[in-house]
Amino acid sequence: MPVPFHDIDHREAERVLLADGWTPCGAGDWAIALRSPDGTTAARISPFDPVGPYTTALYRQAAHTRQVPVLYAHERLVGGGDLQLMEWLQPVTEEEAVAFHRAIAARAPEVADLVDVIGRVHDRARQELPWCGPLDHNPSNVMRATDGRLVVTDLFYADGPALYATATADPGLVASRIPESERRFMTEIPLTSSGPWDPEAQRAMRAGLAAADARADLDSAPGGDLVSGQ
Repeated sequence: MPVPFHDIDHREAERVLLADGWTPCGAGDWAIALRSPDGTTAARISPFDPVGPYTTALYRQAAHTRQVPVLYAHERLVGGGDLQLMEWLQPVTEEEAVAFHRAIAARAPEVADLVDVIGRVHDRARQELPWCGPLDHNPSNVMRATDGRLVVTDLFYADGPALYATATADPGLVASRIPESERRFMTEIPLTSSGPWDPEAQRAMRAGLAAADARADLDSAPGGDLVSGQ
């Protein structure tokens, strides 16, 4: 990778890759995608993705099955973003995708090793992550590699509706469960599929989280409980 991506945020990561000749090729709710100049590699860039490390753990631990994408690199970005560089993939028909998901759900022999890794990594994610969702059976998560094999992507996800509703109604709870350094840009996910963002709601969420962080900083300061009247 051309720069130490762990030292930059999602905006700078996108800028660096675009300057290096990568081109936009898609966007979803949580991330955008770029394609390498030679067409062989995809970059997935998310401003905020708590499950990114678990997704890449799945790709690495299940690499022997050849039923997950080949992962070339993974970096956590400043502020809680996530960058994954992987082999270029193409969409498949909904029929093929549904059949693959059904095989996983039924623990069919041909995907048994993959299912073992999925279960192990997902169990850890649910233990460690607040607002971790169930497995995502969206047909678009099954794709085809250039060598013809089917692979599954993005099975793990944060429960966005619940997380963002909580951030609106009780920002202090989100602030207490997810460090600011890991959610600095949580209001900048693309929301291409289910959005767009309501700008006023976006601003209000940012303000609520900032106020919750300020209260937490005050309470943690020496004598902070006296300042807050507690």
